[in-house]
Amino acid sequence: MQSIEGHLPSSSPLHAVLAPKGIAVVGASADATKRGYKAMEGLVKGSYRGDIYPVNPKADSILGVKAWPSISAIPGNPALAVLCTPAATVPDLIAECGRRGIKGAVVLASGFSESGEAGAALEARMMANARAHGVRIIGPNTSGLFNLHHNINLLALENLKPGDIGIVSQSGNMLLSLALEAQYNGQVGFSTYIGPGNQSDIGFNDYLRYLGEDAHTRVATLYVEGFRDGRKFLDVAREVTAMKPVVVYKSGSTAQGQKAASSHTGALAGSYQMTVDLLRQAGVSVVQYSDEILPVAEGLGRLQKAAGKRVAVIADGGGQATIAADRLSEAGLTLATLSRDTQAKLDALLLPQASTLNPIDVAGSSDANPSLLAECMAVVAADANVDSVFLVGMFGGYSLRFAESLLGDEMRGAESMVELAHSSEKPLVIYSLYAPIKPPALSRLHEAGLPVYASIEHAVRVLAALGERGEYLAQCAAQPARLPMQASPDGQAMLATAKEQKRDLLEFEAKGLLAAHGIHVPDERRVQGSDELADVARHFGDQPLAMKVVSRDILHKSDAGGVKLDLIGEAALRDAYKTIVANAQCYDPSAQLEGVLVTPMAEKGVEVIIGMLRDPVFGPVLMFGLGGVFVEVWEDVAFRSLPITQADAESMVNQIKAQKVLEGVRGAQAVNKQALVLLLMQISKLVDAYPSIRELDLNPVVAYPDSHPQGYAIVDARIIVEREE
Repeated sequence: MQSIEGHLPSSSPLHAVLAPKGIAVVGASADATKRGYKAMEGLVKGSYRGDIYPVNPKADSILGVKAWPSISAIPGNPALAVLCTPAATVPDLIAECGRRGIKGAVVLASGFSESGEAGAALEARMMANARAHGVRIIGPNTSGLFNLHHNINLLALENLKPGDIGIVSQSGNMLLSLALEAQYNGQVGFSTYIGPGNQSDIGFNDYLRYLGEDAHTRVATLYVEGFRDGRKFLDVAREVTAMKPVVVYKSGSTAQGQKAASSHTGALAGSYQMTVDLLRQAGVSVVQYSDEILPVAEGLGRLQKAAGKRVAVIADGGGQATIAADRLSEAGLTLATLSRDTQAKLDALLLPQASTLNPIDVAGSSDANPSLLAECMAVVAADANVDSVFLVGMFGGYSLRFAESLLGDEMRGAESMVELAHSSEKPLVIYSLYAPIKPPALSRLHEAGLPVYASIEHAVRVLAALGERGEYLAQCAAQPARLPMQASPDGQAMLATAKEQKRDLLEFEAKGLLAAHGIHVPDERRVQGSDELADVARHFGDQPLAMKVVSRDILHKSDAGGVKLDLIGEAALRDAYKTIVANAQCYDPSAQLEGVLVTPMAEKGVEVIIGMLRDPVFGPVLMFGLGGVFVEVWEDVAFRSLPITQADAESMVNQIKAQKVLEGVRGAQAVNKQALVLLLMQISKLVDAYPSIRELDLNPVVAYPDSHPQGYAIVDARIIVEREE
């Protein structure tokens, strides 16, 4: 069983706020239906060790604790105030807190920015007072918080067990669901919970940094509806995930990221998939279903990581072994190939009818000797080809299913598993169909820190998260330093001119900028008059050519009849030129025409898209996927936050669902993936060098096999320039 990698150095200002030595409850009440009562009840019944200061001008005491008429009248030095009063009272109370020296306030009331313009103005007043007086705000519109290792329970939830799972949830009901699930589980405990509410001051990134620094937290778990500053969250997540696991359940899509589509990339940005990709890039374990949150958090908290995704399955039934193998494959895990030595040792332990291939089916060998399963686990855990061990079946229930006399042997098996877990760096994950009734052997495993699951699917999701985390940490350790790309004076001048003229780069300008930074673009000629066509025809000879209109006012060239293909010879070029100019003038009589581009027809290959946009939530984001005219239909794309590493670029190419298309179908050769990886890296550096590039679309990029000199051809390029709207 693994220890936490380490802790971030303490830099978060929230330690004093979330673990205060004194708490003022403003609006404390003796009415059990009020939140001011619940906050007091949670502190008093939870045996909070600090000083409690109920504030209520109409009461002498609340729950046996002396009350005070106002914040100013409090004699001590509370670090935190819990405001249980209506929204309209909050701004003035925040100012009073600041004058009293209170560093943080939990604002429970709703009726702020989430309720409309008047509420937004009230929230602005509250924040102005908070900044003026140095008060940090949790909320408003928050369900509250607890810190169980400091006996703080402002929600007055019962049966909460102190543990190592820290939670930040924008839904109070989701927290309640997790708390009830943990109560049923019996072994899962929490360190800290915070409801961020409107995040008017403290955001997800601040809470994550606190949990990363908190010695009581082994895994940070977040339920997120929307990020206020996604870029900053990713930066903090990279720091925290290097030390301890982070689990996120993201509900819905990022509404702030939706925008009027000015490019294919812009149309696909702001999606749920983009958010998930960026979180995973930062090492976050993203769960897809809400019932996976607690199992994955528990598994990562207790086991931390696996070296890779090679799993050895030990089962006492063929059916469940097959189900486990299916689920592992679907989750991107692989069945480890056991060494001959491992198989020989298993053969010596098991009955002749047992299968020692992976998955291992003991085939009745453990019916009279369930501790044999622990011996099998020890054998496969010693195999260098195995990253994690998955026990599947009825362990814990042998004494119930066969004979009560087997209980002693099961308990000995459980002790052996505990010893193995503590001596091995490889995670041991257990699924038992008897888990719901908690028999003694399984209770012993759980008490010793070994998670036991009642669902094969949950267990497999934990194994996947462990493997993903291990591979992520290994990639981070192996990444070389990134060398930046330097902007050229000509490139800067070109972008500045476009910005001044309130336009985007024309296609030939965009390709010129790419070429100036070592990115291969096809040979092409810009033609501004028909008298130039003879020279162009001689230059390209007999090869088929494409001609495209160049205009700042015509974004979709094909729609305007501005594209002609397979042109051979001067006569064909002249006819196409006349037609394109006429079509463009008919499509938009006011369009400013800058001529046409002539270039050789691209060889057939696989069309992909590479795009970039500056997302309002996450900052610069790179996209890669299947391209062409159907990119927004298939939506088979991958996103990464910029700048990217080589591992990021490789994972983008390998993430595409249509891998068979990239690897060659129906006799086609596989594309040169490394050429695409290099191109992604170059685009990342280009965007970093030119901050005024707002969006970029290379669509299509035709990908070719290894035999092609460049490995790709950029057929169309569009660069949208940052400018004031």
